[in-house]
Amino acid sequence: MRALWPLCLALGAAAAAAAGGGGRPSAERSAVWGPGLRAAAALPARYFYVQAVDAQGLRFTSSPGENAFQVKITAPEEQFTRVGVQVLDRKDGSFLVRYRMYASYKSLRIEVKTGDKHVAKSPYILKGPIYHENCDCPQEESSAWLEEMNCPQTISQIQRDLANFPIVDPDKIAKEIPQRFGQRQSLCHYTIKDNEVYIKTYGEHVGFRIFMDAILLSLTRKVKMPDVEFFVNLGDWPLEKRKPPQNLHPIFSWCGSSESKDIVMPTYDLTDSVLETMGRVSLDMMSVQANTGPSWEDKNTTAFWRGRDSRKERLELVKLSRKYPEIIDAAFTNFFFFKHDESLYGPIVKHISFFDFFKYKYQINIDGTVAAYRLPYLLAGNSVVLKQDSIYYEHFYNELQPWKHYIPFKSDLSDLLEKLQWAKDHDEEAKNIAKSGQEFARNNLMGDHIFCYYFKLFQKYASLQVSEPKIRDGMEKVQQPDDDLFPCTCHRKKVQ
Repeated sequence: MRALWPLCLALGAAAAAAAGGGGRPSAERSAVWGPGLRAAAALPARYFYVQAVDAQGLRFTSSPGENAFQVKITAPEEQFTRVGVQVLDRKDGSFLVRYRMYASYKSLRIEVKTGDKHVAKSPYILKGPIYHENCDCPQEESSAWLEEMNCPQTISQIQRDLANFPIVDPDKIAKEIPQRFGQRQSLCHYTIKDNEVYIKTYGEHVGFRIFMDAILLSLTRKVKMPDVEFFVNLGDWPLEKRKPPQNLHPIFSWCGSSESKDIVMPTYDLTDSVLETMGRVSLDMMSVQANTGPSWEDKNTTAFWRGRDSRKERLELVKLSRKYPEIIDAAFTNFFFFKHDESLYGPIVKHISFFDFFKYKYQINIDGTVAAYRLPYLLAGNSVVLKQDSIYYEHFYNELQPWKHYIPFKSDLSDLLEKLQWAKDHDEEAKNIAKSGQEFARNNLMGDHIFCYYFKLFQKYASLQVSEPKIRDGMEKVQQPDDDLFPCTCHRKKVQ
């Protein structure tokens, strides 16, 4: 064994140098990959990764410096290139490069350099046309688009939800769903026909239709959608509470529950963050990866929570925090649902940046009116999530595993202090759970995954229809945005 010691020591020293950022990334050995290097993988903000590797072939595990890599994107045949580029340092030796195109181009040249040397196979030449987000140029073959986007063959949550609906009769649901829910709920009745989107709304509060309109329009700009007719619930709570053999109605919702049969979609919050990345949103699955706070060892060891009073367990959490302030830092930023008793809950506190949450090692995720829609972003950080047991779920919850991706605690919070103590007593295990949760978010909740989920859902649902979807009386066409400064020329035949 002794003969191996010098080798082990040498490798250990090299690893330590790489991990600490003491060495410099090797241009030849560092890696570049991701969907943003494929011309056809159109997203609102395209992205790819860079992994820093040293001259000995060892991956960096901490930042080699936020300016270690330089990225330049140009359209060689154009006088101007209207592309916004950001290099996001994920602080673990890898970088997320995102770019948003504001015009379409015949080709793009992507240069990735460290110092004055090209990294890996840089420059990357994307042969187009390469379309920007507002370009209305759908791929006619859905199978080709699914391949270009690297979508999975099947998605288990979609199969699970649609198993309740062996057939869908558009004529039948067009009458029955408005009769049953139209007066009391906020609903959108959509038909997609010949790749155009039509809508009729029911209920008083239908402002949230903007999120559904936006993803449907974005999809129809990218791929020919199947003809399909469906209803979307714009409210928080799932609607279909019936149980077989009763007549179940297919309702699309942003949140599901174990007590309902709604068909879940990615939440409006996650959907909007994907569509508006590098636009009007500051919180999205990419920006969060570059703002995960101090390293694990340097984080505050108090558990953290901020939010409004939308569930009684949140009241209990804040009371628990006031009783054990050295263990939990939980406070309300807003009171709306319950009476604000300052003697019980303390004063209202100011909002803080979501990125500042990650100064804390333990993140508490507790339901609001339904599931707390911040969970994707919490997972993407490098803090460990303690998640309340809940009847509510988002589209990806069934893929999450307790004790692998998060630490569970009981719905009534009765074991929360115990679980926090476990995390403190098992710091390395808690760190690994945080890492696994982060990897899950990176690998399952990015923009391309959200687009794939929506399309696969509508494709599968459309295949269950037993009559032709129709543009019903009272429906209006949802128009594509017409404020594009740089209209594109579509090279494909017009979709029929």
